Amino acid sequence: VQLVESGGGLVQPGGSLRLSCAASGFSFSMYAMNWYRQSTGKQRELVAGITNGGRTNYLDGVKGRFTISRDNAKNTVYLQMNSLKPEDTAVYYCYAAYPLWGQGTQVTVSS
Repeated sequence: VQLVESGGGLVQPGGSLRLSCAASGFSFSMYAMNWYRQSTGKQRELVAGITNGGRTNYLDGVKGRFTISRDNAKNTVYLQMNSLKPEDTAVYYCYAAYPLWGQGTQVTVSS
C-alpha cells in the first residue's frame, strides 16, 4: 500500500509543473485524494482535493492556477500547476483518504 509522487523540480516564476501521484495496494477509485504542501517553518496546508466522484476544491491562493484531476484507470492523481510563484515553493504531498501519505516531492519556484 503506497503513494509515490513525481514531477517536482525547479521552475522559474510563471512556469508550470505537473505533479503525479501513483497509488497501489488499495481501491484507488473509492477514495478522495488530496494534495498538501508544506514550506519551511509553516504548517502543512491543503492545496487541492478531488472526491471519488470528481468534485474538486482548492486553496484560495491557487484557484485559477492549479488543477487537480484523477485517472482511475491508472490509479493516479495529478496536480497541474501553472503561473507558479515563489510562494508556491514547498514540499508537495499526496494524501489518500484511506488514510495514506506519499513521501513528498520538492517544488522550487525561483529565478
